[in-house]
Amino acid sequence: MVAAFHVGKVPPSIPSIRGDLGGSLGQAGWLLSLVNLTAALGGMVIALTVDRMGHRRLVVLGTSLGFVASLFGAIAGSIDVLLAWRFVEGLGFVVVTVSAPTLLLRITRPSDRHRAMTMWTCYMPAGAGAMMLIAAVVLPEASWRAVWLVASGASLAMLLALVRLAVPRRELDAERVRRRPILHEIAEVATAPGPLAIAVCFGAYACCWFAIVGFLPTLQVERLGFTASTAAVVTAVVTVVNVAGNLGAGWLLQRGLPRVVVITGAAIPMAFCAVGIFVDGVPDLLRLLLAGIYSAVIGVVPGALFTALPVHAPRPELVGASTGLLMQGSNIGGLIGPPLTGALVAAGGWPAAAWLVAVALGLVAVAGVFLHWRERRKLAA
Repeated sequence: MVAAFHVGKVPPSIPSIRGDLGGSLGQAGWLLSLVNLTAALGGMVIALTVDRMGHRRLVVLGTSLGFVASLFGAIAGSIDVLLAWRFVEGLGFVVVTVSAPTLLLRITRPSDRHRAMTMWTCYMPAGAGAMMLIAAVVLPEASWRAVWLVASGASLAMLLALVRLAVPRRELDAERVRRRPILHEIAEVATAPGPLAIAVCFGAYACCWFAIVGFLPTLQVERLGFTASTAAVVTAVVTVVNVAGNLGAGWLLQRGLPRVVVITGAAIPMAFCAVGIFVDGVPDLLRLLLAGIYSAVIGVVPGALFTALPVHAPRPELVGASTGLLMQGSNIGGLIGPPLTGALVAAGGWPAAAWLVAVALGLVAVAGVFLHWRERRKLAA
């Protein structure tokens, strides 16, 4: 969650950054997407590097990078310098998020894995949403630099907690595993049907998620006349309620509901809900309500997918690399979702974006069915 602070701090701070440092809309877009780009290009390579260097060591390193980069970013004198530190933040974020799941699996009983992994999936909506709310409170009285310092301070506190509480724990020691060449392991994971389907499913989910949440502030300011601060708070709330779905997935899976029912049971009805956000004729306040419902219900998809990683990884020692592939799929979806939505809206108005969310959520449902088929075959074998 603290790593996700560095994602959530940017969207509400863009107007303050541009007012202070100048910068074009293109540079502002890079500030928003640089973390996604880092994960999209190097998620699996970073994960396999983490596997070799040690997950606990890299969680500490990634948290340190977030602390240092946000601290020095807060005193940046130009947008280019801020972008450079933003790249370091992105690297720290990816290192933490591909390291932590393996550590969680190492310290939990097999019977608790569903619960642990679904709790883990809350890190992005809970962390990013909390930081959006903090930024909405801080920005009216201070500049974006104060928001960066808050995120840096949170990372420092987490770094001290890790050194005090996690580093001494012997059960977190690296396991001795015979590694194959890194390119061989990349090929092994990237060609495994299960992890590949999980990455595609998460990518389609993220495409819709960022398309809707990314344009929600614009909808509020342009059509409802909300202030930017109010729009940031509402968007943060819509983001945070995604946690309910993340936790709900664990509750449903723990009680024996098949993963395919969880995924398709959310994706198909939420496709109609998401379409209602964009089509004409829907009252604007109802669109906000639909966005909240969509965020809460569709949150079961990440919970169901993260818990599938230990099942579908080619080998137990490749769970981290499979997480890296999932991260790549997720961030590719996050990268292409908003630009595709913007292009569709520019060409055919807001209703045109409904096609994107419908197709993407249809792909989520198809991937969920394929995972169910693979899981049955693997467990039977």
